Amino acid sequence: MSLIEGQEVPDFTRPLAGGGSVTLSDLRGQPVVIFAYPRAGTPTCTREACAFSDGLAPFAARGVQVFGLSPDPVAALERFAARHHLAMPLVSDEGHELLAQWGIWVEKQMYGRRYMGVERTTVLIDAQGRAAQVWRKVRVGGHVEAVLKAVDAL
Repeated sequence: MSLIEGQEVPDFTRPLAGGGSVTLSDLRGQPVVIFAYPRAGTPTCTREACAFSDGLAPFAARGVQVFGLSPDPVAALERFAARHHLAMPLVSDEGHELLAQWGIWVEKQMYGRRYMGVERTTVLIDAQGRAAQVWRKVRVGGHVEAVLKAVDAL
């Protein structure tokens, strides 16, 4: 399965860095942005997470919750959030179930080696729980601004 714009996003519950968990259906009634990234602490993932964290105020002003999602264990996400002073909640999908369900746990290749990993993706979920917009193979530069524009178009 893969997320398709206009489709209802299947409900999930996943652990959060810092304790507790998040359940998507509990967030209905407000837009949600979830950016999925391959690995906490890598240069591009750090730039993306910091860009969303630094840009949270306009999302909050519009009533939008922002979450980061990765296959990292909770302890790694906690270290990542503390090291970079990240302000948004980070969601762990260590077993890759959610990432696979969304169609973004994919085979990748680097230096001739094949492996499974996260296709950098951002999902804007509308207040009714549908995927309003899905960005795949995200390039970090200017991405937060593009997501904010899409929020304004809801």
